[in-house]
Amino acid sequence: MRDLQSIQAAEDFSRARGKALLSRLQHLFHTSRDSLLSFEDVKKILKPKNESYRGMQAVPLDLIVGSEGRYKDFNKYFLPRYEHLRARWEKVDTAHLKDLILPPIQLYEIGGVYFVRDGNHRVSVARSQGCIDIDAEVTSLSSEIPIKPSMTREDLKAAVLDYEKQFFYKKTNFGKLTDCYDLDFASPGAYDLIYEHILVHKYYLNEKVLGAIEFPDALVSWYYNVYQPITGIVKDERIKPLFPGATASDLYLWIVRYWDLLKKKYGANYSMSDAAREFTLRFGRKPSTLKDYVSVLFNKLFRRRL
Repeated sequence: MRDLQSIQAAEDFSRARGKALLSRLQHLFHTSRDSLLSFEDVKKILKPKNESYRGMQAVPLDLIVGSEGRYKDFNKYFLPRYEHLRARWEKVDTAHLKDLILPPIQLYEIGGVYFVRDGNHRVSVARSQGCIDIDAEVTSLSSEIPIKPSMTREDLKAAVLDYEKQFFYKKTNFGKLTDCYDLDFASPGAYDLIYEHILVHKYYLNEKVLGAIEFPDALVSWYYNVYQPITGIVKDERIKPLFPGATASDLYLWIVRYWDLLKKKYGANYSMSDAAREFTLRFGRKPSTLKDYVSVLFNKLFRRRL
């Protein structure tokens, strides 16, 4: 016969599952608002450089926003999403109801919030029981970007992009030198590539002149002689609509990379405009509507006249 605590735990789980289902329905059209963050995804976005052991702490439960391996099993509020979690969940809840001491959970901290390394069910039960904090063994990872508990993966990526852009513009004085403030990308990490492109351009400029070319001069030269011509082709040939979600700056990076491959294959004289067209034909979205077909046909006819 089951004891009272076990019966109560079964009811607690059913109640928590009901709340999870209701939350899923409420966020039906914004599923990311109901989802835990994946620790691996967050690491890929933030790219922490080091970690340190911070020992035992009492961690506020509302700052635990994700999980290393079980982020699909629980929702944003650590409510259980699936029936197969019942047995383990009830066991932990029964221990809680009997005031048994459970081992501390293990957490990663990054950007001011926490991710479960071990102890997802204990977090879920503690939140369901209205606890404020939980004992945890914490390992901290470095991050320049603070994370709010309400952030989704998309919110976090946007915050990283904004941080990277502000850092790049301040480091290079890019806006004042070029009067361009719309060097924007869809994914983090691109500004480091742009910086490398400018350094490579500076290297080639230095080979052609006596004395050293200063970085600001190389940046301006790269912008007007490399970046603008390529993004000009993107605009003139209406390439951007064929790559949904991509910015003109994204397309610059992709076309340059593809141009380098084509020059290795066909020779150094392979033109930038031909590379852009070949890239678009190979990787651009296939037309799906009459309007798309007309646009593609117009572009092909236009190209033949060039």
